[in-house]
Amino acid sequence: MATLDVINLEKQKVGTIDLPDDIVNAPVDEHLFYEVVKAQLASRRAGTVGVKNRSLVSGGGKKPYKQKGTGRARQGSIRASQWVGGGKAMAPKMRDHEYHVPKQVRKAAIRAAISKRNADKALFVLDAWAPAKPSTKEAVNAFGKLGLESALVLGMKDNQNLFKSIRNAEKYKFLPVEGANVYDILRHNSLILTKDAAQALSGVLA
Repeated sequence: MATLDVINLEKQKVGTIDLPDDIVNAPVDEHLFYEVVKAQLASRRAGTVGVKNRSLVSGGGKKPYKQKGTGRARQGSIRASQWVGGGKAMAPKMRDHEYHVPKQVRKAAIRAAISKRNADKALFVLDAWAPAKPSTKEAVNAFGKLGLESALVLGMKDNQNLFKSIRNAEKYKFLPVEGANVYDILRHNSLILTKDAAQALSGVLA
């Protein structure tokens, strides 16, 4: 087990928390990051590009003119790709770019990403952060007191006021523990865990 400091929003130490070594002190394998982030970004691609080829363009069923005797090149359809209004040769088609890596690989990559933030002294555990009402201004001020210019906050999914406070703050993001992912952990300079979320990580990443 690893013992981490627990701080409040004033950046004052208020206690400690024990977390499993395989979550905060796991080996950092950058190849895991590459594979998981590549899969995550590929799954975001829309793949909706679509162009009609000659079989999809309407019309052109009749041969435009006879094969011989006109002096022109032979043509079979006015919807061939060399005609204006014709289909596109070797056209791109709609496709699904999504693919998945094994679940255990994803979890191992998340553990490695959290461990990297811990090794970089950029992992913070807050005793609590549950605003009475949504306020982006108060959230940004809190990040300023913590000295963080970019941060991902992992909390409990029922903490909606915190989610609404952070969602419009540039360079900051809130995710429930269940939504933790390598891409968002690595693209933010710091990682913040609320105490209850830190305790829940063991179950999520088991």
